[in-house]
Formats: sequence, C-alpha cells, structure tokens
Amino acid sequence: MMKKRITKVFQYIALILLAIVALYPLLWAIASSLRTDDEIFQYIMPFTIHTIVPVNPTFESFISLFRDFNFQRPVMNSLVVSLVSIVGSCIVNGIAAFGFATFEFKGKRWIYGLVLVSFMVPFEAIAVSLYSIAADLNWVNTFQGLVVPGIADGLVLFLFVQFFKEIPVTYYEAARLDGAKWSTIFVRILLPLSTPVLVTGALMVFMNQWNSFLWPLLVAHGRDMRTIQVSLSDFKQEHSTNWSAMYAASVISALLPILLFLPFQKYYVQGVTATGIKG
Repeated sequence: MMKKRITKVFQYIALILLAIVALYPLLWAIASSLRTDDEIFQYIMPFTIHTIVPVNPTFESFISLFRDFNFQRPVMNSLVVSLVSIVGSCIVNGIAAFGFATFEFKGKRWIYGLVLVSFMVPFEAIAVSLYSIAADLNWVNTFQGLVVPGIADGLVLFLFVQFFKEIPVTYYEAARLDGAKWSTIFVRILLPLSTPVLVTGALMVFMNQWNSFLWPLLVAHGRDMRTIQVSLSDFKQEHSTNWSAMYAASVISALLPILLFLPFQKYYVQGVTATGIKG
C-alpha cells in the first residue's frame, strides 16, 4: 500500500514538472508582454521569481499594439479568414465525404486514395504553383486567395468519411422510403448527428488558418491584408526589435486559439475517437 502511494506521489511530481516545462514559454511570454524592454533584459538571467513575475507590470505594450501598429487589422483579417474557411470547409468536405461514404461510383477508390495522399504532401511543395494559379485568377491580396486554397482539406474529409461510415444504413433507407431526397438526408439526419466531427474539423481548419504563415506571406503581402502571424514580423526593425510589443502580439496570437479550443475540447475528443483514430 505504501509502495503504491509513493509511486503515485512520484507520478504527480513528474506530471507537475512536465506541466511547468510545457507552460513556462507561455508564462514567460505573458510576463514579458507586461514589462518594458529594459526590464525584460534585466531579469532574464539569472533565474529568479522576477523572471516570470514582472516587477512593475504595465499594459503599455498592448496599448502600443493597437495605437502604433494598428494590430486590430491583422487580428480581424485572421478571424475573417478562419471563420469563412471553417464554414466553407465543413460544407465542401462534408458533402464530398457523404458521397464517398454513401455511394459507389467508378474510380472511387483511386480518387479517395488521392485525397488521402493530398494531406501528406508538404505545402511548401505546391506553394509556387498555387501562387501562380492565384495570380492568374487575380486573387493576390484578396480574401479569396487566403480562403479558397484552405477549404478543401484531405484530413478533414477523411474524418467526415470515417464518421459517416459508422452511421447505420437503415437511417438512409428509412428516410428514402419516406420520400426524402439525399440533400434532405444530409441536412436533417447526418449533420445533426455529426456535431463531434463538425467541431473537430472546424477546430482543425481554424488552427491551420490561424497559424498559417507561408501562404499569407506569399499571397497577401499587402499591409491591409496581412494576417496575425505575418504581422508578428512588424516588430523587428533593421537595427532593433520591440520585444515587449512582440511578446504582447504573440500572447494574443496564442491565447485566442486556446480560449476557443477549451470549451470545445470534449467534442474534439469525441470527434477524433468516433473516427477511429487512436493516439
């Protein structure tokens, strides 16, 4: 009995240490965002309590973000791109997954195989050709250029397909006998049952778009179209860096996804487990 208690104590200690290691970068960024640049360098070494607890906390860096750097614009751009991408991705991938999971057609396995391969290809491998297409369509420095390439997502489609395959065929057959169209079955039967996978797919799309850097840097380099990740580079000048403002921007960039993820964590776990993905 004593041995089990000692083992459990060591397990808790190990978990606490791992949590500290995982949270330290975020705590450091939050603390640095509430300091001046001079205080950041003053307490960076050696490690003391003031390394993560500001001596004279100030919100000047956050005020400077919106007063001097117009940071509300990239935040709104990222929110618009992410939210529109969520809606478009859930509609497009959901309908495509319904077709793959429900119907039989020629070349289905080959097409579905290509879909699975698509999310294994690094984005860097297709970035140049994708930019050429966007330029030909006059989508450079537009919301279309930021949103459309991220709508069709092979991984999200795969999650939908796996989930739809678990729904009993009798649901479809009963609805068809009652005269329901396939569109009615999809909207009134499948979607209400698909809340976990919808939330999972939405969170994946949101995280991809919110954290995207290379594609917005290529296709939306205009200052009015910049997203939040690209705008983080604004605080680094040729001969100096506004560290406190950069940390403040980084905190905003990190906390918004965290605040969005936490309320939907339960549905995210349900969606992943329901599709048969383990790990």
